[in-house]
Amino acid sequence: MPNYSRNDILLVRYPFSDLSAAKVRPAVVVSALHPSEDSFIVPLTSRLHNLLQGEFALQDWKEAGLNVPTAIKRGIYTIHPDLVIKLVGRLSARDAEALQNSLRGWLGL
Repeated sequence: MPNYSRNDILLVRYPFSDLSAAKVRPAVVVSALHPSEDSFIVPLTSRLHNLLQGEFALQDWKEAGLNVPTAIKRGIYTIHPDLVIKLVGRLSARDAEALQNSLRGWLGL
């Protein structure tokens, strides 16, 4: 099973909370390499308006392999590798630093 690295951008199948269906969405890996198969991810969205504190538009979305302007959304999820469709790209250093700052704020670290 692949083990994804922090700041990798993945295309994943997000199950709905009632598990009735799933949507395909991009997400960023925020966990360090670990023996566990699961990875912690943060969702991405193309909706750039009404962002909450700590959410932000990526500066280098094209270079990261994304097709449209994209924002980081608040939320941390655990995902099994079977839900990963493919590796899309990787966050730039400046977007990765902004994400780290947001995570610190969200988690009160």
